[in-house]
Amino acid sequence: MPDISHADGSLDAFDRKILEELTENGRIPVAELAEKVGLSKTPCQNRFKRLIAEGFIQGFKAILNPSKMNLDHIAFAEVKLTNTQEEALTSFNAAVKKIKEVEECHMIAGRFDYLLKIRTRDIKKYRLVLGERISNLPYVANTSTNVAMETVKERG
Repeated sequence: MPDISHADGSLDAFDRKILEELTENGRIPVAELAEKVGLSKTPCQNRFKRLIAEGFIQGFKAILNPSKMNLDHIAFAEVKLTNTQEEALTSFNAAVKKIKEVEECHMIAGRFDYLLKIRTRDIKKYRLVLGERISNLPYVANTSTNVAMETVKERG
């Protein structure tokens, strides 16, 4: 796990261990979490609540199995914009968030402006999403696609 530190250094080894354990199992009971990190239940629970309140923990979610949902196709679309002024970036950002097939969107410093991770059932569905939704996003000049052949590591 990367070294996590608060501006005033308020995260200690116990906090880091709690965060590490929760990234592996967000549903771990507090009593078990306390045992794993070497604290009693009440101090562990207090730290857990503080980590949520201070924004170190943003929430909890179910990790779905894409294969069970027939979403095995992963493509990465490189997107180049016609304009990179703040208004254009804001417009693109708002619009791309509305496309459910886009799992991730990252602004990139390099030869293109954004990298999108898109998950669909197959290449045919991807072509539709790319042609009808992504290519029509505000300020899109062009796109280039890279298709994943195998997922070796994915953080869920």
